[in-house]
Amino acid sequence: MVKKYRPRAGSLAVYPRKRAKRERPGFRAMPAIAVKEGEQSKPLNFLGYKVGMTHVLGRDSHEKGVTFGQEIAVPATVVECPALAVFGIRAYKKAEKGYGTAALADVFAKNIDKSLLKKIRSFKRKQKKEKKGGKEKKRAEEKPEKTAADLEKEKEKIIEVKLLCHSKPGMTTAGKKKPDVVEIALSGNAEQQLAYAKEALGKDLGIGSVFAEHDFIDVKAVTKGKGMQGPVKRFGVKTQRPKAKKQRVVGSIGPWNPSTVMFTVARPGQMGYHTRTELNKRVLKIGSAAEAAKINPKSGFKDYGILKNDFILVRGSIPGHVKRAIGIRHNIRKTPLLRHKLESIDFIATSREKPSAILEEEVKAVHVVTEKEEKAEKKSVADEIAVAAKGEQKKEKPKEN
Repeated sequence: MVKKYRPRAGSLAVYPRKRAKRERPGFRAMPAIAVKEGEQSKPLNFLGYKVGMTHVLGRDSHEKGVTFGQEIAVPATVVECPALAVFGIRAYKKAEKGYGTAALADVFAKNIDKSLLKKIRSFKRKQKKEKKGGKEKKRAEEKPEKTAADLEKEKEKIIEVKLLCHSKPGMTTAGKKKPDVVEIALSGNAEQQLAYAKEALGKDLGIGSVFAEHDFIDVKAVTKGKGMQGPVKRFGVKTQRPKAKKQRVVGSIGPWNPSTVMFTVARPGQMGYHTRTELNKRVLKIGSAAEAAKINPKSGFKDYGILKNDFILVRGSIPGHVKRAIGIRHNIRKTPLLRHKLESIDFIATSREKPSAILEEEVKAVHVVTEKEEKAEKKSVADEIAVAAKGEQKKEKPKEN
């Protein structure tokens, strides 16, 4: 008899399967990218908003592939990436107790966007009238805010420098007003990072200054929430026979001894709304706000709206619901074999119809117009003689008194 084998249902690598603490994703690890002397440091991650999916047509340039030289369709995800506002610099030092790093100092820009006050309310607001009281005396006694010059004095303590940025969801049509705050890591050593951070403070950071076309990236987001689900949908457990007492359950949840249910047993519970990271996704295109109109469908993207700002096209699907914040960083693991190569993008779909159907409609429309023009232009000799004869007959008719 054939040996029956079935791998366990569900991965144990992502336990516990519970709801994410926050919707805004953040990366704990970053790739170590060295910067040569004389070159500038570069941001390593970014934040965007998921718009939807489309498909792209292009020539396959993979020489050993079956479709080499042919036009292939590639699924792609659109991520809108409005510029991030750099409102601060955070310097890290070695932790005094324990392992890792600790925040040394924060330097903030002079002009901060008002929308940031919806997210962080700790920024001091200047009052028009000075009031006398205990709170005012305490504020006067507080230490002055640190500047970039103060960080230069403490260079020896600094291990790493990061940018404090916030997104601008108000520029999109997603309907979100409260910005997302994120730390942007920088390449190079601490000195190079500090030099770049001082230049970028108070300015906007675009997606084009972080990534380039055909780069490999890692994507992190909170997946779609499915709520409370059973073991069949949650883990893919096989259903029981129709005569069984219950069909959509696990046959046995464990032995008599040990008298406990192991965590490896498939059980009902929360499904979806988990933080997940997908590695080595390829950037097919980085588009500007001017090019966004070419990608927009006639009625806008479903559940999102119209694309207005800079965007990127990522090959394949990415986790997360539409309008959800997507964390993007340079790939941290080895780049895979470039099996899927596209010479150039010839067509980006703006509807759910197949590209062949769209092209057929365009050809039909052109054919109808040309036929009408030909009919209007072409007149035979017999038609011209008939028209001339009708004109002579009208002239010969006598006027009736």
